[in-house]
Amino acid sequence: MKIEIWSDVVCPFCYIGKRRLEEAMTQFGHKEEIQIHFRSYQLTPDAEKNINQDIHEVLANKYGMPYEEGKRMNDQMAQQAKTVGLEFNFDQVIPTNTEDAHRLSHFADQQGKMYDMMERLMRAYFTEGKDVGNHQVLSDLAEEVGLNRDNVMEMLESSKFKRNVSADQQDANQIGVQGVPFFVFNEKYAVSGAQPTDVFLDVLNKVYEEEKNQPKIQVLNDKQSKTEYCDDGSCGT
Repeated sequence: MKIEIWSDVVCPFCYIGKRRLEEAMTQFGHKEEIQIHFRSYQLTPDAEKNINQDIHEVLANKYGMPYEEGKRMNDQMAQQAKTVGLEFNFDQVIPTNTEDAHRLSHFADQQGKMYDMMERLMRAYFTEGKDVGNHQVLSDLAEEVGLNRDNVMEMLESSKFKRNVSADQQDANQIGVQGVPFFVFNEKYAVSGAQPTDVFLDVLNKVYEEEKNQPKIQVLNDKQSKTEYCDDGSCGT
């Protein structure tokens, strides 16, 4: 089973949704058959790095609300994160542009480390207050998950994987993604948002049962034709 997850490194619901999916997978009887692939999605593609604002102010400005209301919303989000075992320290969060973090995830994918890299990036941003737009920080995080630090820094200083990030976002637009997280199962079923664990488990079971009962190859033409050799357009033994 293939699961594609459109998400952003700085999206709190993306981290919560990831945990809920993981919880569902622990209850699913065929976890070893699941392959997860992250797809890039930037909530704020034009976000700047090194801005002199905390995340409460950024949220307040985005929605045109008082600073205190932005902080209250973040505090509520932190409480929700605790229900899935996550610690969100919004007072330490450093707002930034996430393109380089997404490029790093694609680099990690080439070495089978995308899942670990995305987890590390989200924890660094939400829990540890690290600047995931800073190349030195990104290189340190990549080294922690087993990537070569020098190679990562070289990649970050180039424009590599920018097209991958852009292509993922274009694919999201084509299939109608309007917010993240957005989960696609076997390119057939979609789940939008950080749904409860039981919703993910129901989808996992539904997709698995459908695929199991479906023949591996489906014959699309139901018309038979006769030839001088074979009477149905195919030759058998």
